Amino acid sequence: MIGVGDFKANDCNGLSRRSFLKTAAAVPFAMGAGLPSLLDVQAAQERGRAKSVILLWLWGGPSHIDTFDPKPDAPMDYRGPFGTIPTKIPGVHFTEMLPRLAQRNDKFSLIRSMVTTDGGHPGAGTIGVTGFKESPTVHPNFGSIIAKHRGNSGALPPFFYLGRGIPRDLPRRIEGYGGGTLGKAYDPFLVSCSQHGDVNIPTLKMLDGITPNRIQDRKKLLDQLDAAHRTLDGARIDDWEKTHQAAYGLLTDPKAKDAFDLTREKEKTRESYGQTAFGQSCLLARRLAQVGVPYIQVNWSEYVETFTPNGDWGWDTHIYNFELLQDRHCPILDRAFSALLDDLYDRGMMEDTLVVAMGEFGRTPKISKRAAREHHQHCYFSIWAGAGVQPGRTIGESDARAERPLTEPISPLMAGTTIAELCGVGAQQRAEMKVLDGGSVINELL
Repeated sequence: MIGVGDFKANDCNGLSRRSFLKTAAAVPFAMGAGLPSLLDVQAAQERGRAKSVILLWLWGGPSHIDTFDPKPDAPMDYRGPFGTIPTKIPGVHFTEMLPRLAQRNDKFSLIRSMVTTDGGHPGAGTIGVTGFKESPTVHPNFGSIIAKHRGNSGALPPFFYLGRGIPRDLPRRIEGYGGGTLGKAYDPFLVSCSQHGDVNIPTLKMLDGITPNRIQDRKKLLDQLDAAHRTLDGARIDDWEKTHQAAYGLLTDPKAKDAFDLTREKEKTRESYGQTAFGQSCLLARRLAQVGVPYIQVNWSEYVETFTPNGDWGWDTHIYNFELLQDRHCPILDRAFSALLDDLYDRGMMEDTLVVAMGEFGRTPKISKRAAREHHQHCYFSIWAGAGVQPGRTIGESDARAERPLTEPISPLMAGTTIAELCGVGAQQRAEMKVLDGGSVINELL
């Protein structure tokens, strides 16, 4: 099921200019100037193995010591209550909360030496998805860089935010969620997905009463949009035609509509991801990658640090850390991530799909007075699979209490540069776009 909602912003003269600008903002991918030519895109794809990137963004900061970097020999007030289990790779152990991923770590590589420079969610969140601090310049999201390089090749936009969208419970929105210096044309296209697989496109609210399920007569839709266009002649919106075509295409193109319809999947496949918003969003991400969308960011939750009645809570476990990890967070991640890896491998998509999982930081190895863990930017993990990444590797090592890396730290800037390289955005292209300056590739992954 797909819903795009209503767009009740008319005035006495019909569709308002403000309403149209909201519609234009819903399809930013169509409004950018200077998009690369088809030959440029083809050349980039020849250089880079990753045709699509799926970033599983674990908002809130997962506890590395309770998941992928356990320390069973550390003191009790560090190691916590969970036991460890062996993985497919000799000598590598995860906590007992991740049995499915432990049996699949020969399909991905794990970094245990990530380090960032900010201990707050908005600041670290921006660094995590751009590689840089928020000010004075807001740098583009990794997805925006890939979107600009690849351009729009069809009805679907090149950069999606899936799941619960931008966090609602932080003091402010992170600056680095979108296009930054590349412009709002490269902001992500926001889509939410319920635990039942119902897909909602809240930003695509074009005209009152128009939804994909109700569109039967394309000529009638075109006439309605043209009528709206005539009311906006004095609005100085030069990119109306591009926006019109993109919005119309997204609503009517069979390939675009089908990508959002999870009911087309076998029930066994849908069930394998789990009946959670995150799990179904991971399935939607696979469908979007399957039709060639270059960059899909799956957000864990819209609530980073707030407990809600429906149990939707990010990884910011200042309280109930061990209870949440045991009863909710780890089982959901273990199931959904494992299903995504299996699905991509079974469909032969791992050769050209890059999958990355990480949060904005880790959590304090020493258990707090609240019997939980606080923010910890000095050491955390990321997971990488597909598109030229060598599987089964464990890169970097933390100290005996998981407080600091013993090996060379790996930064979010390095992560973003590696993503760009695997997508064919080489040093020359990055210099031309003025992005990821000073970044280096994580060679151990390759």
